Amino acid sequence: MPDFAAYDTRHYRTVDVVTGYDSWSDTYEDSVPDAMDLAVLDRLLPPDPLAPPHPAAARRVADLGCGTGRTAAWLRARGVTGEIDGVDLSPGMLARASERGAHTTLTEGDVRDTGLPTGVYDLVVSSLIDEHLPDLGPFYAEARRLVRPGGTFLLASYHPHFAMASGMPTHYTDDSGESVAITTHVHPVGDQIRAGLANGWTLTDMVESLVDDHWITAKPKWERFRGHPVSAAYVWRAA
Repeated sequence: MPDFAAYDTRHYRTVDVVTGYDSWSDTYEDSVPDAMDLAVLDRLLPPDPLAPPHPAAARRVADLGCGTGRTAAWLRARGVTGEIDGVDLSPGMLARASERGAHTTLTEGDVRDTGLPTGVYDLVVSSLIDEHLPDLGPFYAEARRLVRPGGTFLLASYHPHFAMASGMPTHYTDDSGESVAITTHVHPVGDQIRAGLANGWTLTDMVESLVDDHWITAKPKWERFRGHPVSAAYVWRAA
């Protein structure tokens, strides 16, 4: 796994995941566009809402790194009526998720060791958190433990190419106006695939989102990254 420090051009002060997301929780919704993750996950969904990996086919979902509840709200809007159990390390983000009310349960915990029950979930979903993990293996192993036979894992990720090309870590602006980075790791796509295969998953689909006119309208300084992949989403099926 490449060390992000080799690509970092911002050199922001860096904090750990809990400190960062607790501080970011009040403004997170305003700074992360759906185009980064939820719109990419939409591209993976089949037209038949009862066919996996469509969320409407799931009776029970585990939302790993659930944050403010954006992903759970996306699941509800796409037909999930059953239980959604969320897990996150950040009390601040969990407070926002609780206010949103899309989850059935919320647990403060690590996505690599959630404490959720084994083999009861039709779907595990995770969005924009794997760049904070130094090793993907335990994350994929925990997702595999949680699903029923034939279950699905939907994962949206910050694209490693963009992290390397832009030198931009995951970051936020604090109350003083300072840009602060949250510990970021680079996981090449090949590392994602190897971690998934090693933990009993079969990759059934993948899409990449490119920097296009929509992105450049929102972030004009990204013109130099036009056509570069900025995020990716994967569909994994339990082998």
